[in-house]
Amino acid sequence: MSAGLYSPDDVRDSCGFGLIADMAGKPSYELLRTAIESLTCMTHRGGIAADGKTGDGCGLLIKKPDSFLRTVAQETCATPLSPLYGVAQIFLDKNETVAAAARQTVATILTEQGLSAAGWRVVPTDTRYCGEIALAGLPRIEQLFINSDEVDEQALATKLYITRRKIELALAADKEFYICSFSASVIAYKGLVMPVDLPRFYPDLGDQRLETAICVFHQRFSTNTLPRWPLAQPFRLLAHNGEINTIDGNRNWADARASKFETALLPDIASISPLVNRTGSDSSSIDNMLEVLLAGGMDLFRAVRMLVPPAWQNMEHMDADLKAFYEFNSMHMEPWDGPAGIVLTDGRYAVCMLDRNGLRPA
Repeated sequence: MSAGLYSPDDVRDSCGFGLIADMAGKPSYELLRTAIESLTCMTHRGGIAADGKTGDGCGLLIKKPDSFLRTVAQETCATPLSPLYGVAQIFLDKNETVAAAARQTVATILTEQGLSAAGWRVVPTDTRYCGEIALAGLPRIEQLFINSDEVDEQALATKLYITRRKIELALAADKEFYICSFSASVIAYKGLVMPVDLPRFYPDLGDQRLETAICVFHQRFSTNTLPRWPLAQPFRLLAHNGEINTIDGNRNWADARASKFETALLPDIASISPLVNRTGSDSSSIDNMLEVLLAGGMDLFRAVRMLVPPAWQNMEHMDADLKAFYEFNSMHMEPWDGPAGIVLTDGRYAVCMLDRNGLRPA
């Protein structure tokens, strides 16, 4: 919301971030513990409010801990989880009447998209680790388990993306409603707490049954925005350090060429447009764009290098085929230029990269 001299179009951050992955893909709680310790070591990279306990935002994006989620779902859901299922981490209004209406809207849209709600779980939290400012804006935090008859992972990923966008559009007037993650492969835990307090605020993160093989982590320093729970990172795929200084052009081009993103997997792109938000941070916008490309069936590595290419034009010794690859992509997407450092995961791969300016710590 614009007020006075503040403009949501100018949202940028300067943060700390990282990624840890098991090279063999073996999930463990030790990996999560190490990621939390690493995040805590980045406390100096983030901001802290005058109350001494409210952070600018920190969080984790982890490969879906299937065994843990099936266990807690069995304890809280009336319906067993399907072989392939999704899980959403959602911020809801503290007013139960408003939250109940949002849940009903979500259930209706799930049904329309051929999905069903196995059940909702109130995410355990300990508000003793929230500062006064964080408490003032603290949402209800719940998990939604989503059943599906799909047997193809890509088809389910695309269906979940379309469903989430339709939910977001339907609930756009509910300013407290926010979907942290809505996926069959990853889940996000984040908030306006200090890194050392994140596993205390979310007891799930201290539960040794929660095992994962990939963890993206982020500590936010908001340079020109007021900290808000939804703006904490990671987002649904990535965490970002730096700025996207071409953000206005990137957002405009995303709107202008929206119809060009239609594929067999995304046949009705107009029903989920706009594809990229204009009121969130620059980091959330590039996350949106990456989601669109992946939901449409694009390979992850092509998608990230289409968005954030190297300075291929001046690399005399680059392989000719690789240079042709970048030249071809440049005709379809302009670079999202930083300086920026990005870490991300889709639940299968872990990626870390710098943009072509190369001016972020890495």
